[in-house]
Amino acid sequence: MRAEGFAGWDPYDALKSPLFRLPLLRDSRRARFGAQQIVRRLPVNVRPLLGIGKGVNPVTLGLALEGFAALGEERLREDAASLVDRLRALATPGFSGACWGYDFPWQSRSTLIPAYAPTVVATAFVTNGLFAAYERFGLAEAFELCESATVFVLRDLNRTVGPDGTFCWSYSSLDTQAVLNATAKGSRLCAQVWSVNGDEELAAAARASIRYVAAHQRPDGSWPYAVADPRTWVDNFHTGYVLDALDEWRQRTDEAGLDEAIERGWGYYRANLIEPNGVPRYYDTRLHPIDATACGQALLTLSRFGDRQTALELARWVVAHLQRPDGAFRYRVYRFGRNSIPYMRWSTAWIFAGLTRVLSGEA
Repeated sequence: MRAEGFAGWDPYDALKSPLFRLPLLRDSRRARFGAQQIVRRLPVNVRPLLGIGKGVNPVTLGLALEGFAALGEERLREDAASLVDRLRALATPGFSGACWGYDFPWQSRSTLIPAYAPTVVATAFVTNGLFAAYERFGLAEAFELCESATVFVLRDLNRTVGPDGTFCWSYSSLDTQAVLNATAKGSRLCAQVWSVNGDEELAAAARASIRYVAAHQRPDGSWPYAVADPRTWVDNFHTGYVLDALDEWRQRTDEAGLDEAIERGWGYYRANLIEPNGVPRYYDTRLHPIDATACGQALLTLSRFGDRQTALELARWVVAHLQRPDGAFRYRVYRFGRNSIPYMRWSTAWIFAGLTRVLSGEA
């Protein structure tokens, strides 16, 4: 990551191609979405041919910060401070508080998200790394960015309000999608900052939003990706995101009201989304493709919930099957074949964060 200056390609960066400046492609949602999916699935990296350059994704820097904090070595303080400065410079202007988006435009099923348009997901991944750097290295600037980001979450995102007063934040300020893992990340951020500054508005928002997520847990302990949406499947890394956010909220607020939901969720995750050898299943219904982000997030979630032995087994598998000779990590392993493109955010940075958590012995 250092050798590349933390820059790299991303599975979803197809719309950076100059081809999408052409009117027929630029103005077609189907063309944008289709091209994005095709380029993401190709086992050969055609991005140089399409004029797509490497970029620095703010989420990559947030994950690197999380890894530096997990390692906790004093020699990394200067590196962490440098990443905090870079994240301050990459924050998207024009909003109520600090916020971040991906460094490329991308087409969701419903919305075209321009490059650097902030989302609660990208912002919360960044602030999770910033908060870790604040706690481990005492970097006041990192906490200031986290505190500022809560203003973006509270003021700029739309809300879907439930009949009981709970609510779900929108994915971005451009939509009203009720995506559960995205809201859980916003709750986590508010709880983290509240644990330092005691702002009761943050405590109330964290409590109401996290209870919305808990209320939409299924009887078997799983969570769908979104509410009132065709995406009702259950996958590994989005489930891991929810579990990590719920547990972080519990730790920061010291409230026990969601213990049962967390334990049911963890039980479902461990029984249905992790193979006996620690390898993460992509969906709860099938193993392949074995995905780099799922592996990185599984390392984080298994460590958080105390399953250190499984985390160690997965770490060994990841190094043996996903790491390339140059140190980067492959995108995916399929039932037959693999995609060895080294995506900086999706594979290398995420696995770095996961491996450092295992190495630190947190469990």
